[in-house]
Amino acid sequence: MNSLASRLNQAQPYALGLFRIVIGLLFACHGAASLFGVLGGAGGTGATLPTGSWPGWYAAVIQLVAGALVILGLGTRGAAFLASGSMAYAYFDVHQPQALFPLQNAGEPAALFCWAFLLLVFTGPGALALDGLFRPRGATSGERPEEDKQKPASPVTA
Repeated sequence: MNSLASRLNQAQPYALGLFRIVIGLLFACHGAASLFGVLGGAGGTGATLPTGSWPGWYAAVIQLVAGALVILGLGTRGAAFLASGSMAYAYFDVHQPQALFPLQNAGEPAALFCWAFLLLVFTGPGALALDGLFRPRGATSGERPEEDKQKPASPVTA
């Protein structure tokens, strides 16, 4: 049993990377549908949202750009934070006034995206991310370079 846990722990960065890629792809598809009319278009109508319309067009831009950045694992935490916030706004502004629970107000996708992206804010991108190309050698996700780490203060003597 212990070896199973060990194997799962070794695979964790790759599972997280796959989770990031899938969530980012699904999110980017929503943006592409609304902006370009592909994949059924805005709201399944085949249409696009009018350029600059509030809040839909701006939400679609966030979905496409943040989704693409999350897929690539480039600026993952920042892009995920923006995406999570936009989905929280969508849930509370669009869905929640219709009914209290996501099942009743068709807000499940917004709630799930919000929490999935918030998870990525705290976990980082996992494996297979372009963020890793810009990290100093030997540093892991979330670590600061050696020179940035605080050194213990030396005691002051009189």
